[in-house]
Amino acid sequence: MSPGRSRQLVTMALLLSTFLAAIEVTVVSTAIPQIVSDLGGLHLISWIYAAYLLTTAVSTPLFGKLSDLYGRKNIFIIGSVLFVIGSMLCGLAENMTQMVIYRAIQGIGAGAVLPVTFTIIGDIYNYEERAKVQGLVSSIWGIAGLVGPLAGGFFVDSLSWHWIFFINIPFGFISVWMIMAFFKEKVEPQRKKIDYAGAITFTIGMTMLLFALITGGQGLPWSSPYIVLCLVGSVILLVAFYFIELKAEEPIVPLELFRIRDVAVSNAVGFLVSGVLIGINSYMPLWIQGVLGMKATDSGMSLTPMSIGWLIGAIVGGRLLIKSGARITATLGMTGVVIGAVWLASLSATTPIWVIIALMFLSGLGFGLSFTVFTIIVQSSVAWNVRGASTALHTFVRTLGQTLGIAAFGTYLNASIMSAVKEQGAAVTDEDLNKLLSHESAQQLSPDMMASLRSFLEQGLSNVFLILVVIAVISLIITLFMPKRNVQTAGRQADAANTSETSESTSSSNII
Repeated sequence: MSPGRSRQLVTMALLLSTFLAAIEVTVVSTAIPQIVSDLGGLHLISWIYAAYLLTTAVSTPLFGKLSDLYGRKNIFIIGSVLFVIGSMLCGLAENMTQMVIYRAIQGIGAGAVLPVTFTIIGDIYNYEERAKVQGLVSSIWGIAGLVGPLAGGFFVDSLSWHWIFFINIPFGFISVWMIMAFFKEKVEPQRKKIDYAGAITFTIGMTMLLFALITGGQGLPWSSPYIVLCLVGSVILLVAFYFIELKAEEPIVPLELFRIRDVAVSNAVGFLVSGVLIGINSYMPLWIQGVLGMKATDSGMSLTPMSIGWLIGAIVGGRLLIKSGARITATLGMTGVVIGAVWLASLSATTPIWVIIALMFLSGLGFGLSFTVFTIIVQSSVAWNVRGASTALHTFVRTLGQTLGIAAFGTYLNASIMSAVKEQGAAVTDEDLNKLLSHESAQQLSPDMMASLRSFLEQGLSNVFLILVVIAVISLIITLFMPKRNVQTAGRQADAANTSETSESTSSSNII
């Protein structure tokens, strides 16, 4: 088989793996209200996301470094298998504890699949080709977004939410087979140092921080010795993590990459805007199903316009980057995100559906433009031997932004709802709120109780949406600090340097 044909098949496998991870996000978003209603309370919703995102955040830089040391292929296969196993277990979960544990396993797999997918593309395509292919890969999120919400709504309304996880299994095995068959790389033996100390301190420190953010003020008061201990312990461990990374020979988070302005700006904006993204994906279904009283299928339809916008933005972004540069392209994208966030914060229970469709499309367009740019920039600014680490670092900070975002938003949402309940002096239980999130069980509530619960949820979500506006505006401001230099020229120079280094390096990748 010709190298060109093999490269196309490898690209198809990578697109499939991206679809695997992308559809997971959109399918789960529409099913979350039903999952929470069946397995636990509204106050536990953050853990379904946080468990997945935390393990993804921790494993992403680790697998990115391992891909530089042991080769992309092996890490991709390991990650895909773990993701499939985690998906299968999530589909079999019978309680919230099991769901959280299985989501953590699923997140470990995603931490390998996503960065290695982008890294392989960075290896087998030159700069001009890379911009187009990365745009195509990013657009898969849009395609998955079209299928995922509708499929998730269909499964929840017609079958069971368990099936939203089972659909990942065939996609995972097919992509693994294609990579095994058509992607070959030669990895020479080399000295390998794994930053276990960094991984351990970060994992424990972040887990303690997330526990404090999610539980504080809800399950336990903020003054509780357990919460204080978690906050103090997380600070100590994360500070220790920082100093470990400064001295580690092979750090999981290569801090020196932040000295490159392109990388620093891209990661800073990626961190913040990812919080906006998880906020919209997580809470728009709650708005549709809880505030408006619609079904899961309708909730899925509400995410579809954003997916279409993302698809268009990703395709246009890869081409606009070459013609107009990174700053202009990223600024246009972030402007769309800001306008969408402001529009989102203005929603009310009487807002026409066309307004929701328009703001979701505009937000998706902005995300598609900006995320495509940031991914290409962090790859084109470094040499081959750290490209995997640089890509993983960017995925890491984006996942970290989502992790901290969903934890903080969840805490703020619950606090806002409880505050509204106390102000009204209403007798509302967690079970009542759980019923509101399920279309069928909501019918069991009295009209007065349903109106009150929807009012409380609307107030809480509106407060969260206002926070998203603030974060989006800050992200736009930071984007303006992106260098004006010609990114296309820089990409070509990096490719030329990489070609020279690769011929002398201890590891090389090629397609059969």
